[in-house]
Formats: sequence, C-alpha cells, structure tokens
Amino acid sequence: MTRQHVLAAVCLGLFAVLMPLWISTAQAADVVRASERGYRYYAAGDLQAPTPQPPALGLMLMGGGDYVDEAFDWFIKRAGEGHVVVLSASGGDSLQHEFYEHLGNITSVQTFVFERREGASDPFLLAAIAKADGIFIAGGDQSRYIRFWKGTPLNAALDRHVRKGKPLGGTSAGLAILGRTSYGALDGGSISSTHALADPLGAGVTLEHDFLHLPFLSRVITDSHFGKRERLGRLVAFLARAEHDGLVEQPIGIGVDENTALCIDADGIGRVFSDTAGHAWLVHPQSVERTLVEGSPLTGDKVAVTLIGADSRIDLATFHVEDPAFSTTAAIDDGELELEAPLPELQ
Repeated sequence: MTRQHVLAAVCLGLFAVLMPLWISTAQAADVVRASERGYRYYAAGDLQAPTPQPPALGLMLMGGGDYVDEAFDWFIKRAGEGHVVVLSASGGDSLQHEFYEHLGNITSVQTFVFERREGASDPFLLAAIAKADGIFIAGGDQSRYIRFWKGTPLNAALDRHVRKGKPLGGTSAGLAILGRTSYGALDGGSISSTHALADPLGAGVTLEHDFLHLPFLSRVITDSHFGKRERLGRLVAFLARAEHDGLVEQPIGIGVDENTALCIDADGIGRVFSDTAGHAWLVHPQSVERTLVEGSPLTGDKVAVTLIGADSRIDLATFHVEDPAFSTTAAIDDGELELEAPLPELQ
C-alpha cells in the first residue's frame, strides 16, 4: 500500500468516527469521495429504508428568508415522509438539519452542494435523484444553477422526477429557476426594479429559457424576496422582455414574499403558508400598448396585481384567485410604476 493510500485510509477512518451517529461509515465514504465529483455531499438518516407513503406531485415556491414549518410539513407529506434530496451551490447542510432534525417525520436527507458543472453528470448523484421522493433547491445564486445544470443529465432528471408525480420545491434562488423562463442573474448581479424598468432590453435583464419544464409554470416567471425588496417593477419588466423576445406568449408573474411559500398541489391549486402574514403576488399583464426600445424605459404596460394570502386559493390552470387578500392595477409610464390603489401595509 502506498503512502497516499495509507493517508486516505486514515482520513476516511477519522471522518467516519467524527461523523454524527446518524450517518453510516459507507455514507461517510461517499462524503470523502464527493469532492472529486464536483460537489460536496452530506447525508442523514437511513438511505435504504422503504418510503412510508406513496409520494404525490406538488410544487413548493418559497420566497426566501426563514423556513416556514407548515410549508415544509406539506412538502414532507407530499414526499411520502421518505427520501429527500437537497440541491445547492453554496453553503453546507443547514437545510438538511432543518428537514431531518427540526421537522422530523422523514426517512433520509441527502445534500449535494455543487462546485463544478461536472457534478451534474455524476452517476452517484443521478442515482440519488432517481430514488428521491422529494427534491428541494436551496437559495444562493441562481446563475450557478443555470451554469452548472442546464443541458446536463441532472437537468433532465429534475424534469423526470416531477413527471413521475413527485414534489419539487425551491427557495430564493431555488424559486427563481422554477419557471420555464426565469431571471438568471447571469451578469453577476441582482437587478433592481428601477434599473429593470429603465431599460427592459438592457444587458442586466438576463432571462433564461427552456431550463426546467414544470407543470403549471410554463407561462410563469417567478421572483423571490418580493415585497421586502420591492421587486414588482422588475417582474413587470421581465414579463415585457420575455414577450418581446418571443420566449413566452402571454407571460404571468408570481412573486413570493420572504418567510412565505406558495404550495401547489397535483390539481394546480395553490395555497399560501407564511410565518409573517406574507403573500404570493400574481402579476398578470392586461391590455398591452407598450413601447419597448433598447436603451429606453418601459412605457404603456398595464398589469393586474393580486395578493394571495393564507385564506386565498389560486388555480394555476386559469390563474383565478379565490378570496384574494388585495387587488389593484399598475400602470407603467416612462419607467415609472404607479398603482391604482396603494398596497396595504406589508410585513
């Protein structure tokens, strides 16, 4: 045995000893090898145990901020209280701890933190995705997801997971990529509403298309941290740009507040869970007589803005909202957004 083999064996032994008791030595070996595959890997629970209940289709759109226990409970039930995979491109295993230790009622959680595009073609990862009863995409930088995943076997596997009738969710950056057209933040920044409305055809409005193909979201562009970061204007600009570029016919926007999740069941009915009385926002362009010229502000758009609260329901097949928390119309003139009725005080 070479010196390198001895050192590797010693490191693996120490790693297995120091890992928490809920991870096996075999799983610890996978953690050690994962860095060679283009990602960091963590695991908790019994990866070989059967799934307690059959999974059911569901989409969890979370706006970032603190995790919403009621929404995660909904997601875990949709996953049959079975095996969940968390995908990320930054950070560590904090969301895994949230799933396994805080929420409970779950069989296992595996976390893959991507460092290189090669990881999205790795057989070990793809096997975990194929077995997963639920998949959740963490926050961070959505441009890394697009650069690391688009056009890879993982990209196809995520679509396949949902087609099998299993739940998929995402928060913050993980929410931003769920629509068939999405804001990719590929310029390295996060554009503000002011700048997006000032030049919707500008280089900062980096829309990505044909990445994920999820039910109920083919016309939808999503956005996160919505009310707190005043992102209504930029979502309006994204919708105008998407239609101008021929990416989406009659696009619809859905923004989600922090500490809030819109959970959509297999019939396309969505409900809101929030720890802070937050909302999901439906942004629906109406009659459009816009002027869209490169280097010039958006003018002429009128959009219906509907806030979806805890007592509301939205049908993603028709985009009808039952018992909306608030509704108004926004008009955009020379890059300025004006609301017909002022928004209620938001959390």
